[in-house]
Amino acid sequence: MSQQHQQQHAEPLLEVRGLSVDIGRGSNALRVVNDLSLTVRRGEAVGLVGESGSGKSMTAFAIMNLFPSPLARVAAGQVLLEGRDLAQLAPADLRSARGAQVGMVFQDPTSYLDPLMPVGRQIAEPLLAHGRTEGLQARVLELLDMMELPNAARVARQYPHELSGGMRQRILIAAALAMRPALLIADEPTTALDVTVQAGILKLLMRLRKELDLGILLITHDLAVVAETCQRVNVMYAGQLVESNTVAPLFAAPRHPYTQGLLGSILNPQSRAQALFSIPGSVPIAGHWPEGCRFHPRCPIARGGLCDTSAPPLLQANGSGADRCHLSNEPAAADAWQRRKETMPS
Repeated sequence: MSQQHQQQHAEPLLEVRGLSVDIGRGSNALRVVNDLSLTVRRGEAVGLVGESGSGKSMTAFAIMNLFPSPLARVAAGQVLLEGRDLAQLAPADLRSARGAQVGMVFQDPTSYLDPLMPVGRQIAEPLLAHGRTEGLQARVLELLDMMELPNAARVARQYPHELSGGMRQRILIAAALAMRPALLIADEPTTALDVTVQAGILKLLMRLRKELDLGILLITHDLAVVAETCQRVNVMYAGQLVESNTVAPLFAAPRHPYTQGLLGSILNPQSRAQALFSIPGSVPIAGHWPEGCRFHPRCPIARGGLCDTSAPPLLQANGSGADRCHLSNEPAAADAWQRRKETMPS
């Protein structure tokens, strides 16, 4: 690897700094993402994990500045992509960046593919939107081959309903990569797919990451997916990051009780006697967060007078990680859910 290439990999491709997202205006505004920071480098896959309602998808929409509701907006922070703040770009410049510098894969292909248009034409649309008119057919076939779809010319003529769910997801990935962006945001790209098809999509994304030196922000609720595909992981709860680290240390010794609970919820097929575990309760309604630590109503080690009154900051731990817990350095936090697991029926 050349010195210039090494420098590119050391510097963030995407750097999100203090991102906050509001829905609504004035006194009626609800803050659904609060002071979130993360980075993605070239050739790196970074996971953003949390339960439904944690704010993961809203974070993705904020990075793209492509919200599903006109009431949503970036209220604070920066979204730096190769040094340019996407949150501050004029609409025309933002349209130029989407597709060319950053592509996005959504979780439900049927909602984003036009049922009345052959998929080859849909893959070509980003190229046409960016003024590329020559060699369209060759580029579409090249992308379909890259997606490992057999008989690319035939697939290009087919309509979405003629393809399987896994094939439709590969069409979305092809369209997102048509302009060779440096960053790909994948929002729950395997949620609605069978397990074997999921594995194929994830394997494809990891191959593309290496071959294209692609930065990937993978949004998922499944830590098992992150373990197989990512180098770093950010855990999100109730609109905030609660823990971040490289994958191996986080899986070996998670510090935040929420991260421990998510890991405990992964079924271990080699231990059939182990009872299924789940975190009690649910993520609070967006914008209506509890006082103090937002996880304290569900936390097994929450301390009254501290966790329910004082909001913990996100602090660096030893090594590369950080967590948002008042008690993460105390012995009780080493296995916050141990007592509950022991009392569960096997």
